[in-house]
Amino acid sequence: MNKYLKYGLAALAGTGVLFVLLLVVASLAINPNDYKPLIVQMVKEKKQRTLTLAGDIKLAFFPKLGLDLGRASVSEFQGEKEFAAVESARLYLSWWPLLKKELVVDQVRIEGVRANLVRFKDGTTNFDDLLKKEEEDQQIKFDIDSVHVDKSALSFRDEMGGRQLAVSDIKVRTGRLANGKPTEAEADFDLQGDKPQVKAHFHVKTGLTFDTEAKRYAVKGMNLEIRGEAAGLSKLAVGLKGDVALDQGAGTLLAENLAAAVAGKKGADDIDVRLTAPKLEWAADKMATEKIELVAKVQQGDGGEMSLVASIPSIADDSRSFKAGMLNVEVSATRTGAEYKGKLSSPLNGNFKDKQFSLSALKGNLAAKDKKMPGGGMKLDFAGSAQLGLQPLSAKVDLTSRLDESNIKLKAGISPFANPHIALDLDVDRIDADRYLPAKAPQSQPEKPFDFSLLKTLDASGSVRVGSLKLYNVKASNVRLDFKAGGGQLDVSPLAASLYQGTASGAVLVNAAGPKIAARQSISGVSIGPLLKDALNKDVLEGKGSVNFDLRAEGGTVGAMKKTLQGKAGLVLRDGAVKGINIAARLREAKAQLGALKGEKTQVANVQEKTDFSELSASFNVNRGVAHNDDLSGKSPLLRVSGNGDIDIGGETLNYLARATVVGSLEGQGGRELAALKGVTVPVRVVGPFAAPKFTLDFNTLVAESVKQEVKARAVDKLQEGLKGLFR
Repeated sequence: MNKYLKYGLAALAGTGVLFVLLLVVASLAINPNDYKPLIVQMVKEKKQRTLTLAGDIKLAFFPKLGLDLGRASVSEFQGEKEFAAVESARLYLSWWPLLKKELVVDQVRIEGVRANLVRFKDGTTNFDDLLKKEEEDQQIKFDIDSVHVDKSALSFRDEMGGRQLAVSDIKVRTGRLANGKPTEAEADFDLQGDKPQVKAHFHVKTGLTFDTEAKRYAVKGMNLEIRGEAAGLSKLAVGLKGDVALDQGAGTLLAENLAAAVAGKKGADDIDVRLTAPKLEWAADKMATEKIELVAKVQQGDGGEMSLVASIPSIADDSRSFKAGMLNVEVSATRTGAEYKGKLSSPLNGNFKDKQFSLSALKGNLAAKDKKMPGGGMKLDFAGSAQLGLQPLSAKVDLTSRLDESNIKLKAGISPFANPHIALDLDVDRIDADRYLPAKAPQSQPEKPFDFSLLKTLDASGSVRVGSLKLYNVKASNVRLDFKAGGGQLDVSPLAASLYQGTASGAVLVNAAGPKIAARQSISGVSIGPLLKDALNKDVLEGKGSVNFDLRAEGGTVGAMKKTLQGKAGLVLRDGAVKGINIAARLREAKAQLGALKGEKTQVANVQEKTDFSELSASFNVNRGVAHNDDLSGKSPLLRVSGNGDIDIGGETLNYLARATVVGSLEGQGGRELAALKGVTVPVRVVGPFAAPKFTLDFNTLVAESVKQEVKARAVDKLQEGLKGLFR
């Protein structure tokens, strides 16, 4: 053997033995715990945080340099409250790379990490100081064989956003972590939060490659799974797969084979949404995509089904703006006795610099067949445009549409999405709204409570104009209403229209708390008969005049609100009639049978009979659903009518006493027969339910009044004869 080689090997062996001896001596002579105060002081000076090393620091030199930190914690910045802690942290380094200024970590094992992260109301965090870049020796390289993290947790309190998140049971496993070397990584953790409500388990497994020097990062074969509850969905299952490569230096992003799926239950409904994007490419001067498709299905608990299919063709344009082909959307919905189908299409344009996107030539249609609609269905065609802005997040639409025989113009906008305000402007030439409303439920069925949950968070304003409207069988024209919604209230003012030869103007206020409704309306020149017949299907009154009311109510159903009705109302009518009884006819009959009638006579309301009036007025004080009147005044050529009583709106009953006085005679209306009853007042009591009130005439009073009138007339005659004899 060459002697130089022999000497070299001997020197190398001697050096190795000496190195081992040095390591043994160092491990025996050096106690790392002696340096605890120095380490604590360095952290205090450099980071202004208090480091607490509760456990013993263990140091190993052979076969690898090993460090076991034990239990440790660090305080908040410039404070003593705990920021983060670890139960155990161990790492092992290879000796030889250290001599070349390379950091090769054989293994990193961490257990029991916990950290309390906070974002304050001003946007700063309690870890801002830790994110500051420190000067690093660029010659130091690292190479970690594997990382294991177990039994760890993080909490995040966002005072700025008013929410809290907790990440618990964190478990991480990685392969070798080194620049430019492909590896595998896997992580599991539980996430719980309040805004939005989420309680779910996350699992992700992916191939990973990174090069910090070249600023290139890539994940391949990523598979993310989420299971739990979130966004109001139970039995949530989310999946995300694909490959993503980012070259930060070149400014390029490539995503391939992306597939996302979301499934879960919303109440009794099953929801399934799937998105596929075979390729998305972004570069400094261009962007390109292959066809992107979205498929969503909802299987409703009552057997109904809804689906949506949307697709965007491939896009190839510069990175600042693009013009895509036609965006196509198809929707369908089915349930028992109903089927809905619709389509929408438009070119898709976008500007990434301004963060604006638009559907510039929007066209679509919707057709429905529905047995619950009085019209049996509907057909809607629309065209217009829509815009979406991302900074701030906002959207607006401008549509012209035809709904069956109605022409509709709609302008609407929403901004920002975080706390949205909706602006609406709606113009309709004519519409029969009843053909789209479900039939009224039978009275035997329990009332459905009001649902004002949307109003509690709604922030909106706008104007609605309708040239001709039919709603709940009431016909109106020139309808105009302006509205504002916010703070749980809806304020409609003015609410104006022309109806039944008259005009109406007023306001309505709805408060979701309660809920409460207040309505004020002044109606003048209205023909009351057709209005009552169309609105209430009641043919009880005729005439033309004014109706005014200022009412308020509270309750969860219509019935409850009727029973809490409060306020005032009044009416003044001319040249009309009260239907159900002909008082003059009843009096004529009574006069013909004056000697035979006694007591009372009751008859059910008969719409074929009516009592005419030339003028009728009344005012009402409404309390707890009962309208009380004390000043009824009715006039006709034959009669004067006064009265008082109650109208129980909540109970839908009447208890009213009218007093009819014969004041004159009119030959064409049976006046000659009533001449003998001139000055006689007859009580007429009206009682019973709205649907079938009963009219009762008190004939005892009629007889008594008639006798008084006869005695009075004879006395006057005798007095006149006596006076004549006196002056002969």
